[in-house]
Amino acid sequence: MADSMLIDDRSSGSLRSSLDSEWRLVSDRVMGGLSSGELAPARFMGRDCLRMRGAVTTANNGGFVQMALDLAGKGFDASAYTGVLLQVAGNGEHYNVHLRTSDLQLPWQSYRAGFVAEPQWHELRFPFIDFEAYRTGSGFRPDRLVRIGLVAIGREFNAELCVARTAFYSDDATTAE
Repeated sequence: MADSMLIDDRSSGSLRSSLDSEWRLVSDRVMGGLSSGELAPARFMGRDCLRMRGAVTTANNGGFVQMALDLAGKGFDASAYTGVLLQVAGNGEHYNVHLRTSDLQLPWQSYRAGFVAEPQWHELRFPFIDFEAYRTGSGFRPDRLVRIGLVAIGREFNAELCVARTAFYSDDATTAE
């Protein structure tokens, strides 16, 4: 079994991931909300990254901006891995990792884990077993992943999140850098 599988290391210099799919910005505006944001390749504290900036507002029943990456149409099999690894920096605010599987049908359903994006670069590991089901009774199936999202959500704040590396990792994986 491989120790890790790279999703994105920001070597493309564009919105394209290492999996050859593109990151995109999604906001609550798709449902009538008023949050806004931007997503672009950047350089932050000496590292290439993908930077999401935005204004999250709960006005008009809104409350999120998200950088999302589609992994596979019918399901990407990550069952050989323990979880998701992120190398992030930000503005000290709380963010979420949202995973979606092919078992989920409604746009608000996901499996979620939270984190703080500290002002310096740091590596975070999110074991699949720690993700909490949100508005679904379906159990999490890592063999059916279709999307990963990094989300500023749920309250009024200015988001700034930089991501330099995204990967699936195994318990026996060593820190990549």
